[in-house]
Amino acid sequence: MIVEINTQDAEPIYEQLRDRIVLGIASGELTPGEALPSVRRLASDLGINFHTVNKSYAALSAEGYLVIDRRRGAVVARPPSGTSDARSTRRLLLAAAEAICRGTDETAFLALCSACYQKASGRPSNQENGG
Repeated sequence: MIVEINTQDAEPIYEQLRDRIVLGIASGELTPGEALPSVRRLASDLGINFHTVNKSYAALSAEGYLVIDRRRGAVVARPPSGTSDARSTRRLLLAAAEAICRGTDETAFLALCSACYQKASGRPSNQENGG
């Protein structure tokens, strides 16, 4: 797993790491049951504090993306049923509100959502296929 962190970004590093791991799981780059690097190893590889990685792993575990086991370390969790959780709904609602505030109409917003869903899943969007 290759993770890029931008230390100049306003977004906290632990959130960047959390988001990159979620994207890796969604795209299939990280598969259920796959072990992630240890907290210390990933921190060393990225040149960041191990507490930052620990915070990301803890958040991912609390959200159900990872299972933390003392012996195996952090492992990608099996996907839950297809139900949406409250956090995802809030984030999508906020994205819709921001689009409205920026003058994006519903059709354009839904097209953007579809393209983002395709990209996150690791599949090319229809636009990238010439359609």
